[in-house]
Amino acid sequence: MAVSDEVLEHALDLFRTLGPIRTGRMFSGAALYVEDDVMFAMIASSGTIYMKSDATTEQQFLDAGSEPFTYTRATGDRQVTSLMSLPDSALDDADEAHHWAQLSLGPARVAADKKRADKARKAARKAT
Repeated sequence: MAVSDEVLEHALDLFRTLGPIRTGRMFSGAALYVEDDVMFAMIASSGTIYMKSDATTEQQFLDAGSEPFTYTRATGDRQVTSLMSLPDSALDDADEAHHWAQLSLGPARVAADKKRADKARKAARKAT
């Protein structure tokens, strides 16, 4: 199931203060990008918005009632703590959503930098 247009538009409206947002496919949902390739949020096919997180931000999300993105594999459920649900209190509050998006930008930029570096290393190896 894909993300509905209504859910996607609501998320884009929540985060509009970040500037231009590009969308892309991620799992069966949608990824939200700023600064060209910085993925700061994901919308699951269920409509749940997940924010990029890391060890420095995870506890803040947990304290606000967030839960990690979870999916089921043949070996059981897998939790992805690098994606934490947007706290319920921010779902209809653009100012609060902006706060969580700003918190997510740090881990998102680190992940984008790593992805760019990995891509450059692969290209350099292929060129030799």
